[in-house]
Amino acid sequence: MYSRFKVIGVFLIVAGLAFAGVGGYTFLKTQEGAKALNTFSAAQAVKLSYNDQGQLTDRGKTEGGQAILSLLQNDWGYTVNAADLNPNDPIVNTASEYMVEMATIAHHTLDSVQKVTLTKDATKADGTVIPAGTYDVAVNGRYFSQFNRMDPLDGPARDQAWSGTAHALIAELGVGSVTASTLQVGLGIAAIAAALGAVLILLGLGVVWAARPVIESETVRAAKRPTVPALA
Repeated sequence: MYSRFKVIGVFLIVAGLAFAGVGGYTFLKTQEGAKALNTFSAAQAVKLSYNDQGQLTDRGKTEGGQAILSLLQNDWGYTVNAADLNPNDPIVNTASEYMVEMATIAHHTLDSVQKVTLTKDATKADGTVIPAGTYDVAVNGRYFSQFNRMDPLDGPARDQAWSGTAHALIAELGVGSVTASTLQVGLGIAAIAAALGAVLILLGLGVVWAARPVIESETVRAAKRPTVPALA
């Protein structure tokens, strides 16, 4: 019976070592990814702005920072990790910081006013004629797909506001945010695998120890023998 339990215990120990190995390997690869992301972020040197009280600012104003956070949290439904917004480390290299920078670009775009110049009169779809000249077209919180591209003013304003640069920056920041989040998930997986490995190893050792044959000393065996009453 002991040999069977010993096989089970050894199997649990081997499985535990395998899980611990997976956890260690995942941790090392995650650390490599985190190092690469931090190096890339440091090379870009994109920084968030804070005031002396550690509050996020935009162009020197806390109102701008709050508007950006509102867009990110209320409009986009993103949960910001406050610990990531560290005034002592303003380099954008965490998931929340990437998302804040993305919201900053989007906020400036959504809140912008574009100057559109018509070199000649243009006619709208409803027949309204727009004389040649320069016009201020407010983006007014509209995203790329929300413009009327056939409108003489909206069409050019859309391309100016949501330029290739704006799209590229937002896409790059989105990749950075996803990468940072994936690295966090990787650390979680590594921790779970390592913990499961430790549990299996301890369980295997426990099975081997609990099922071992117990060799009793002569003194213990003598103490367990029933006492034979003496003959009268």
